[in-house]
Amino acid sequence: MVANSAQQWDAFVRTHPRGHLLQLSRWGQLKAAFGWEAERVTLTGSDGQLIGGAQILFRPLPMRLGKVAYLPMGPYVENEAHTDRLWQAIHTCAREHGARFIKWEPGIYMADEPTPTPTAYNFQASVQTVQPPRTILIDIRADDETILARMNQGTRRKIRQGPKKDVRFYHGDEADVTRFTNMMQTTGNRNEFGVHDPAYYRMAYDLFKDSGEVTLIMAEHEGDALAGIMVFALGRFAWYVYGASASIKRNLMATYGIQWEAIKWARSQGCDYYDMWGIPDEDETTLEAQFKDRSDGLWGVYGFKRGWGGDVVRSLGTWDMPYNPVIYQAYKVALNWRGV
Repeated sequence: MVANSAQQWDAFVRTHPRGHLLQLSRWGQLKAAFGWEAERVTLTGSDGQLIGGAQILFRPLPMRLGKVAYLPMGPYVENEAHTDRLWQAIHTCAREHGARFIKWEPGIYMADEPTPTPTAYNFQASVQTVQPPRTILIDIRADDETILARMNQGTRRKIRQGPKKDVRFYHGDEADVTRFTNMMQTTGNRNEFGVHDPAYYRMAYDLFKDSGEVTLIMAEHEGDALAGIMVFALGRFAWYVYGASASIKRNLMATYGIQWEAIKWARSQGCDYYDMWGIPDEDETTLEAQFKDRSDGLWGVYGFKRGWGGDVVRSLGTWDMPYNPVIYQAYKVALNWRGV
């Protein structure tokens, strides 16, 4: 069944031990404004309270071949006994929306959490990911000096450089979103990666600002905007999702100072971990051996993210279940043709 309200669903997500930003209704609202459709599937107990659910995103496939269903960082159940029933409801919903296959990204599971086995639910490993499967997690359950001591010397030095050079770090407001989006365009052009439309970042900020689950941290020097990051927080985790920097005064190392401000903000929100959100999907030995020689894809950011004293962590990856084997096979052929 569909949740009675977005508020009811969000309350469930926020109190669930695995509650994630991408399962909040406002994230579904954001994606729905930019080409996706969002639907929530829920289970309720005899008292009418939610006991399980998932937010699913849908997007049309080319040539009117139906849709792909995408389930990020879920589903949730209060009791594992409800898992099979919830998956049945998820598949029913996906098929009713015309999905030809469903793509599932369960997310990161910590050592103290029971980990699902996707193949037990008839999923197969996917060749295409949506979110980066590997990241760096920083444990922020400590004071400033302890967290700083885990970083490498170069990172600590660069964090301290900004304040010494009179760089101002502050939590921005609506007026700063435009400065941030302008820098996003500059960053995308400089590093040759795609960025969203400016309206996307503004909507992301507007949707989450009132709940206190987002902050836009800016760095400026003598009136020049140098860098900005948009960070989200929910439960045990904070996520560095979007970041931008100007092409001027890069010697002031503003990108380091804003990350340090974000880590301190995440800790003030009660988070245990700060997720750097995406590095190349390679083991740590390979990462360390190659990062100085590569700048393609996420390699360009690994050199920056490696120095913060976090752990390289991999999620459970991406898994697919076909509903229409013919169309799913065509999808895989298309990915192969594109070199994915």
